Amino acid sequence: MSEEATVRELRLVVTTDDYDAAVAFYRDVLGMPASAEYLSEDQGRVVILEAGVATLEIGDVAHGEYVDRVEVGRRVAGQVRVALRVDDATGLTSAATEAGAEAVAPPTVTPWRSLNARLEGPGGLQLTLYQDSAD
Repeated sequence: MSEEATVRELRLVVTTDDYDAAVAFYRDVLGMPASAEYLSEDQGRVVILEAGVATLEIGDVAHGEYVDRVEVGRRVAGQVRVALRVDDATGLTSAATEAGAEAVAPPTVTPWRSLNARLEGPGGLQLTLYQDSAD
C-alpha cells in the first residue's frame, strides 16, 4: 500500500440542533479538549474535540445485536454507536446523566471483562462508556 493511501485520522462528524449543549457535554462533562474552532461564512460554528486514539470497529448485524443484549438487554442501537474508553465508567456515567444524557443501561460487566454503560447523548449519538478490565 502506498504512503498516500494511509488513513491519518478518523473524525466522526456530528450535526446537532443544540450546538452549545452538545459542546458543553462532550468537552466539559466527558473531558474532550478542543483542538480547533471555526466559523463558516454564514456564522455556523464547529469545534473539533480530541478523543484520544480513534479506531473503526466494523461488525455484522448479529454482533451488534449481541453487544446490545449484553449492555442493555435488548436491541437499541442503530447503525452507528460511539464507544468511548474511560477510566471510570461509573463516575462518568453519573456525571453524563446529571448533565442531560439519557441512561439507556447502567454500567454492566461484559463477558469480555469491561465495564460498559449505554447512554443517549447530545446530537443523537448512542454512546457506550467503557472501562477496560472490570474486576
